[in-house]
Amino acid sequence: MFVGRRSELELLNRQLDAIRRSGEGRAVAVRGRRQVGKSRLVQELCDRAGTPYCFYTAVKGASSTEAVGYFLRALRDSTLLTSTGRDLLPSQPPSGGWGDMLRVLAGVLPDEPSIMVLDELPWISEQDATFDGHLQVAWDRLMAGKPVLLLLLGSDLHMMQRFTEYDRPFYGRATNMLLGPFNLAETAAVTGLSGADAIDAHLITGGLPGIALEWAPGTPPTAFLHEEITNKTSALFTVPEQSLASEFPTPDTARRVLEAVGGAGSRTFSNIAAAAGDRGGPVSSGTLSPLLHRLVEEKRILAVDKPLSTRPSKLARYRIADSNLRLYLAVLRDVHQLVLRDRMAAARSVLDGRWSTWRGNAVEPLVRDALAIAAGAGELPWSDTWEVGGWWNRQANPEIDLVGADRVPIASRIAFAGSIKWQDGPFDRHHLDDLRGSAPLIPGFEPGSSGLVVVSRSGAQLPAGAVDLVWGPDDVVRAWSAGLGHGGQQGVLDDDRD
Repeated sequence: MFVGRRSELELLNRQLDAIRRSGEGRAVAVRGRRQVGKSRLVQELCDRAGTPYCFYTAVKGASSTEAVGYFLRALRDSTLLTSTGRDLLPSQPPSGGWGDMLRVLAGVLPDEPSIMVLDELPWISEQDATFDGHLQVAWDRLMAGKPVLLLLLGSDLHMMQRFTEYDRPFYGRATNMLLGPFNLAETAAVTGLSGADAIDAHLITGGLPGIALEWAPGTPPTAFLHEEITNKTSALFTVPEQSLASEFPTPDTARRVLEAVGGAGSRTFSNIAAAAGDRGGPVSSGTLSPLLHRLVEEKRILAVDKPLSTRPSKLARYRIADSNLRLYLAVLRDVHQLVLRDRMAAARSVLDGRWSTWRGNAVEPLVRDALAIAAGAGELPWSDTWEVGGWWNRQANPEIDLVGADRVPIASRIAFAGSIKWQDGPFDRHHLDDLRGSAPLIPGFEPGSSGLVVVSRSGAQLPAGAVDLVWGPDDVVRAWSAGLGHGGQQGVLDDDRD
């Protein structure tokens, strides 16, 4: 079953349409974290396009000679070859490696539009450091003039991004596409849920198709969790485990930092340094600063939040970007260890004891993104509001869940401040008094001019007109629907071609 991904398929189909019109080749580099469905998306494109194609997936750890042999076999078994092209294939892999193999590929490409897929591109580059250069030469001289869509797939985000940067051979030749997880609306469609249950499902799955498609439509989140943890090989356990194993194969400092953020709940620089340290003391600033930068900007496995106001701030908080991995490190890993020892009652107790608190924190980025999408679409009472974040001071007292502004990182105007209440029970006068007392501490918040917003899982019990906007779970889900946008999680094409 293939669900969602309409916008991504449209983007790739436009590339095919351009090839059909011009008769010239195009290349697209598709990157995205593991389990987001890159290979499945491209296979669906190949199946729907009705054009000849070849789908080659690299084997990690294979030698360059073995890889070329595997590629020749995939080419021979594909629909890319005409009868004449099949006769042109060598019986054995060419002795010149990838350089000769790519020339063979160019020689058998049909005159009609076709698709060539190279999956796990970083593994090919690991096998042969000269592959990038060979591909550039073959593309420029032999392939770009033919009606072929070359799709380059990879899960190593940094390596895939580097593949097309200005100092690399393939620079200016490929369009970049970043594929993210399902957005909240797509998760709701896949799981057959709505409102608060759909939000829970999205937090549990992280929007990863490999987990979301295991969800029997209509199953309540708590029932899904309780059922899945009885399976020792559930995707809830195996998907994040595989992600960690591929991203951090050795227990180095980067892995300890990830454990500190996700497992220990350390979010500030100093707390992370202490939690990730060893007998020698905390991780030094000179080591931790570039490491956090790499985990945020290159790996994108961490996200960083900064206070949003009209005043600059050096404060920052880190979190696991993928909510499924975040849930695994904070809750499900301990649950899995108990399950492996057949201690099911204890596993359920740990899950039930930690779930509600974890969910209350994990939902905040999702709510902020939903409000930002709605603001950009003109669905909120405030104009010129494009960004939604939070605010806190050095003492973390108070902490404001929601701040709407015209820009980041330093706003010129604060449109609203607000609170998220995702525990049981409605947002009431006591919570309102806290919000009213704390909001004026935000630099740039103007009482009487800046508004107040409440987002509550269980509704609000407030006097009429006490706040300017009250949202519930249905409003959060609705913001992610196709009518309001995708909040940056969908595929994005960035055309860097010359």
